[in-house]
Amino acid sequence: MPGLLEKYRERLPLNDTTPIISLEEGNTPLIRLKHLEQRFGRELNLFAKFEGLNPTGSFKDRGMTMAVSKAVEKGAQAIICASTGNTSAAAAAYAARAGVASFVLIPDGKIALGKLSQAMMHGAVVIQIKGNFDDGMKLVEEIGSKEKLEIVNSVNPFRLHGQKTIAFEVLDQLGGVPDFHALPVGNAGNITAHWMGYSEASGMRTKIFENPSLNQIINKPISDSRPTILGYQASGAAPFLRGEKIDNPETIATAIRIGSPVSWQYAWSAQEESGGWFDECSDSLILSTQKLLAEKEGIFCEPASAVSVAGVLRDLENGKIATNSTIVCTLTGHGLKDPDIAIAGCGKPHLVNASFDAIDKIISNYTS
Repeated sequence: MPGLLEKYRERLPLNDTTPIISLEEGNTPLIRLKHLEQRFGRELNLFAKFEGLNPTGSFKDRGMTMAVSKAVEKGAQAIICASTGNTSAAAAAYAARAGVASFVLIPDGKIALGKLSQAMMHGAVVIQIKGNFDDGMKLVEEIGSKEKLEIVNSVNPFRLHGQKTIAFEVLDQLGGVPDFHALPVGNAGNITAHWMGYSEASGMRTKIFENPSLNQIINKPISDSRPTILGYQASGAAPFLRGEKIDNPETIATAIRIGSPVSWQYAWSAQEESGGWFDECSDSLILSTQKLLAEKEGIFCEPASAVSVAGVLRDLENGKIATNSTIVCTLTGHGLKDPDIAIAGCGKPHLVNASFDAIDKIISNYTS
């Protein structure tokens, strides 16, 4: 299968001299959540766009294939990013693929080990700072402006161009436009990219396009409408719900533990123009939904991913979303990104003697 850049070349800011740095990302499954639908009746159509099946296990690969390809085209010899985990993993992998160096700044003690191991295995120079993601982002922007490095966080517009392809895939897979598209919100680049993609696909405009670097020529509209965009945050890291950026975000969902989103204004535009809303979920609700998805649907996503489904289920229950809707929830990363959190919430394995009777007794407890 071709990667995103080849598949959607006419919808991306590429030229004949752009090298294609790809791990054949994209083409992730749109999975119907049949068991969760049963709670609300037959007319509900609820889907998960599982981005955890990208090469490095998250949606970040979509943006990184684009950002690193353009960085190499520009002649950059190294890339740099601040990260809560997934960005560093993707940046390191695509830098390795391109043959350039990568530097990643991560918060001290605030990163899942699964993600950290990826960045280190791919050969990134990992710099752990005594501060949070927002502190790291400020440093990256300062260093990137002075050194010959290409920043590959979502301040890089090419990241958003790559990530907007989620919308194109959903339209292809669903055969139409969903009524709602829900996703987790951390740095807010992804909600911005989703709205960019749906706007381009429909031939409609958005305030986001007022930025020349994000204003892509719209070719051959493939839809006649756009979905309502829903953004869900963790309660301890919910600047959109507070109406202002926050200094010390805290949540078990490390991928969205961000208090000063880079794409702040763009995300507000997506929410306002689509008629959608932001909302928040507690850590306990996020973790219970992560387990619900794994046990009922066979989908193991990281905690931050589960917030999109948690918010949608709650809004279906309280009547904010009609139960005859078609809804897509973006699950941003794989559960193996943060195995310690998952194991902690599942209890210990049964420890018994290696005998037929001992094992049969346990099985009987679950099947009788």
